[in-house]
Amino acid sequence: MNISLPSRYEDLEEAYRGRLKPNNPLNQLIQKAVKSMSISGGIRFLPIYGKSGSGKSCASREIDRHLPETHVFLLDRDEIEDGDKLLERIHREKRNDNVCLIGVIDQFEEQVSGKENIPSQFIEKLSIYDRSHLKDIPTLFIWLTTNRDFQKELENSTSRNRRLLLESDFEVSGPSRESWPSIIKETFTFHNSEKPLADYNVVEKDLYDICQDALTVGEALESVGVLLSERIPSLQDLSEYQVILVWPVADGTRMQRVLQFSRPREGYLLNWDAWQRELNAQDRDTLPLQEYNRTRLYFDVRIVPLRVADIHKLCQNLDDDPETFSKTYMQWFQNTHLYQILSGNWDNYDYSPVKERESQRSEAAKTWYASVTNQPTKIGRRLSLILKELGENATYEEDIKSKYSKVRADVFIESSDRNPKKQILELKVFSSQNTMPSSIKEQVKITLRRHAQFAGFISR
Repeated sequence: MNISLPSRYEDLEEAYRGRLKPNNPLNQLIQKAVKSMSISGGIRFLPIYGKSGSGKSCASREIDRHLPETHVFLLDRDEIEDGDKLLERIHREKRNDNVCLIGVIDQFEEQVSGKENIPSQFIEKLSIYDRSHLKDIPTLFIWLTTNRDFQKELENSTSRNRRLLLESDFEVSGPSRESWPSIIKETFTFHNSEKPLADYNVVEKDLYDICQDALTVGEALESVGVLLSERIPSLQDLSEYQVILVWPVADGTRMQRVLQFSRPREGYLLNWDAWQRELNAQDRDTLPLQEYNRTRLYFDVRIVPLRVADIHKLCQNLDDDPETFSKTYMQWFQNTHLYQILSGNWDNYDYSPVKERESQRSEAAKTWYASVTNQPTKIGRRLSLILKELGENATYEEDIKSKYSKVRADVFIESSDRNPKKQILELKVFSSQNTMPSSIKEQVKITLRRHAQFAGFISR
């Protein structure tokens, strides 16, 4: 399983860098520098302090994305130590007369020999170039450092040419702590094919706890990475059971209400984020959400709408089991997304969205369904017979025990060569009037609680 959560600017995908928010105090200071150089000429120097992971690199190296009349480039070690190479680089980067050049030095004091001589040597070069080679080329040099004392040394080195120093004691503190969880989630989702963090068993409470303890957003990103590395291996050993909530729907409105809680293209996996958004404040504070999310992943929980028009004709006379089923009506059922999942054929299925169309067939099914919502056990029994007819080893009202708890499957399907999962089907036979987001949310909560107890993730 390859996942990525970059915490450094260099590791971010280029397309994601465009999403980084500007650092307004820094950008305002850059505008001040550009105006000053346009009036007084010469060059400017800005030492920036920031804790490791505070966003110094992101803020400085993305300046020209937000201020298009600037051009940012990163200076390397040779250009810092060799004045001729520095001038060559400046002239290479100069593209037109209306752009201010910004050369960034990213914590090179940690790598350059003779650290104690760096400030005076580098500033001496800038002082010379300010009056000669670069006096007509507006250029700002930014030196990033995590060392307060070193920042002060750089500032003090400008004492003989104070015009060079743009600002003293400038610090990049990064985005507000309150925004860190959303930044972490967005970073992860973008770099992992839009998969949410919750799919890897990292939930809101984890992010909140980490962000409260971390000193910077970079440190928080690294801590989430550590947590992911601890939790991912346990997710590889999935349970032999799969839990599927089957929700019969009689019209397009109810279909959409169920669909909003699932991810249809991914085999109707339970959409954790959508379900969590429906929770009220008390539920968010009191429910064991980490354990529920672990349950979702462990049991591969899915929620699948089933059009009643596709089972109506197979479910006539629920008190009397038919000897055979019509091939036409069985074909309707075999074409459902539910059966593609149950039969283990979903990965080979050419997905197309389910659409509920108004027709005599759908109207007749809607009328029938309204009369049987008080008979969920009989519908489960009939569904098990249909599945048996299709070659599945299915039973109904099956009790499944663990050393922690017991769950009852409305329909239970044993594993087979086609599908190695043992499938627990929970039928949610609700009237159309009661198929509301609030009732769907509650039923998901009940299912997660039952199976969290079944697995021993929470106590009874």
